[in-house]
Amino acid sequence: MLVLNLLSAGRRPEAVPIFPLSTILFPGAILPLRIFETRYMDMAKACLRDKSLFGVCLIREGSEVGAPAVPEPVGCLARIAEADMEELGILKVKAEGLERFRIVSSETTRSGLIVGAIEPIAADDVEATTPQLDECADFLRKVIAGIGEGRFAPPLKFDDPSWVSFRIAEILPLRNDVKQKLLELRDATVRVAFLHKFLRQQKLI
Repeated sequence: MLVLNLLSAGRRPEAVPIFPLSTILFPGAILPLRIFETRYMDMAKACLRDKSLFGVCLIREGSEVGAPAVPEPVGCLARIAEADMEELGILKVKAEGLERFRIVSSETTRSGLIVGAIEPIAADDVEATTPQLDECADFLRKVIAGIGEGRFAPPLKFDDPSWVSFRIAEILPLRNDVKQKLLELRDATVRVAFLHKFLRQQKLI
C-alpha cells in the first residue's frame, strides 16, 4: 500500500490520491467540482482536514463514475480552495491547480481510489522573447473582462507566457487530447505560438 506523504513544511507530496476527470486542470486554474461518490468524498474530507493535495488527471479509459478509470500519466496537483455542502451528500469544491506531475506508479484502494506515486514536472522553459505574447495577452484581457475576474485565481499575470498560455488553453473549446498535449508541453513559447496560430485561424485576433 502506498503511503500518502501529505504536504508538510512546504514540501510537495510524493504520493497523492488521483481524481480522474473528463476535463483537464491547468496550473493556476480554478476548477469547480461536485463530489458525491464515497471514495472522492472521503478524499476531499481528508484533504480539507490535513490541508493536503490531490491530483487531477484526464481520463484515458473509462468514466468518472463507477469502476476506477485509467488516468493519463501527466496531471496537475490541486488544493481545495473552497468547499460547501449545500445539498446533503454532495460536496461542492473549488480546486486550484498548482504544478504538473507525472504518475510513476499507482495502486487502487479497496474503495476504488487510485493512489499515485508521482514526480514533479519542472516549470516551463521560457525563451528571452515570446513574439506572440502581446496579442495573446490582449485577447485574454478581453475575455476575462467579459466573463469576470472571479473565475480566475489571482494574480493575473499577463506578462507571463506560461500563465497566459494556460489560461487560453483552459478557456478555448479545444479537444481534450489537444489540451492534454498543451498541459504536457514544457516550452511556454511553443505553447503560446500554437495558441496564437489557432486564434488567428479562428479570426479571434
